[in-house]
Amino acid sequence: MKRLRRWARRWYAAWRASRLGTRLAFGLGALALVVFAIVGTVTVGFMHGYLGRRLDEQLKTSQVAQVPGLRSSHGNPEIVYSWFSAVFEVDRGVATPQPGSNLPTDLTPLADVASDATGGDVFRTVYLHGAGPYRVRACPVATDSAGRGTVLLSAAPQADLDSTVRQLVLVEVIAFLIALAILVVAGRFVLRRGLRPLSDMAGTAHDIASHDLTGTANLPVRAPGEGGGAEVAELRTAFNVMLTHIESSLAARTAANERLRRFVADASHELRTPLTSIRGYADLFRYAAANEPEEREAHLAKIREETARMSVLVDDLLLLARLDAHDAEPPVRPERVDVVLIVSGAADAFRVGRPSHPLSVAPGSSAPVFVDADPVRLRQIFDNLLANAAVHTPSGTRVGLSVSVVDSRAVIRVEDAGPGIAPEDQLRIFDRFFRVDNSRTRSAGGTGLGLSVVHSLVVEHGGTVDVASRPGRTVFTVQLPQAG
Repeated sequence: MKRLRRWARRWYAAWRASRLGTRLAFGLGALALVVFAIVGTVTVGFMHGYLGRRLDEQLKTSQVAQVPGLRSSHGNPEIVYSWFSAVFEVDRGVATPQPGSNLPTDLTPLADVASDATGGDVFRTVYLHGAGPYRVRACPVATDSAGRGTVLLSAAPQADLDSTVRQLVLVEVIAFLIALAILVVAGRFVLRRGLRPLSDMAGTAHDIASHDLTGTANLPVRAPGEGGGAEVAELRTAFNVMLTHIESSLAARTAANERLRRFVADASHELRTPLTSIRGYADLFRYAAANEPEEREAHLAKIREETARMSVLVDDLLLLARLDAHDAEPPVRPERVDVVLIVSGAADAFRVGRPSHPLSVAPGSSAPVFVDADPVRLRQIFDNLLANAAVHTPSGTRVGLSVSVVDSRAVIRVEDAGPGIAPEDQLRIFDRFFRVDNSRTRSAGGTGLGLSVVHSLVVEHGGTVDVASRPGRTVFTVQLPQAG
């Protein structure tokens, strides 16, 4: 059934592409028809003019040969072919043919032409009743000052010329219709073949639309095929690149949803623990209110301890949420600070708060190193790294701290001589609520957000943080851009 639906979708896409090819072919045919009409009109007009000029030349040549004889003999003109030929006597605008002239029954059009020719040669096309159109040339033979004169008139039929032009029109119409039919049929075939890649892409789009992409990060198909020219190949490549981008976006969305689901579940679990403890100590406090004051104070101290722990957890969650949201007022306000002073303050606080872990600062870490960073958040980064080294290592483990400059970047290293982190755990060490096994458990007091906060803050400052660990040595390296 799925294959049948897929075939139906591809057939529908091919039919749509075929309709497009048909419309393009007929559009091309209409354009060709306009071009053919223009070419035919110009050709027929040129041929008609050419043949008319040839006929005028023949009339002129014939009359030029007859005029000298007419002047000397005053006889009638010779009849050439099927022409009408006559000599008219013109007196005061009235043309009268001489006896013996070869003339049709309707003399009026010819007499009008002859009366106009006393001043020079006249070419004119007239229609003679019962004979059809004729080309007429009239030229003066002899004239006087009184306006009287003799005019030679020759009229040649235009039937052959018109017949030739009609045959040319017929040949052109037939040839253009055949060419138009071939163009439409061949054009539709070529366009259909050229649009086949577009049909394949349309079928691919329909296949994608038919799949449920909810919860998946993989698009099932890509636009197949080849050919179609450089433009179609470029479109196919862009289409596949778009599908790859959509696939990566779906993968990112799926991963983000999964991280959000895990984050909400872990946050709920972490908040439930102190809330359960607070509720239990509150119940104990109510029963112990009438008893010993020492018990009441102990229960209140536990409640305060769990409340403080929950406050730290909520503050870290809020900070991570603000860093992820890219608020208009971000939690990081950079300024030019000496990272050595921040590191020295964190080291002094660590020595006071963690006397069980001796801290050593590497020599050469006292020269000023300036960075553009938020001093409060920068101090939080170092406090979290040092606290992580103390919480997740046995008492008495030495902790090292160093500051240096490498390639215009401030490099801060926090290392300890603890049991180390497994290679598979190092890949997720900066994930939220992630804890490694054994010594790095909830019993040690961590929430699983300390290193996530470190990673987010370092990235927000434009730096990087990574970890390298093996049994007996774990090093966290923070790199921050040095101030210009």
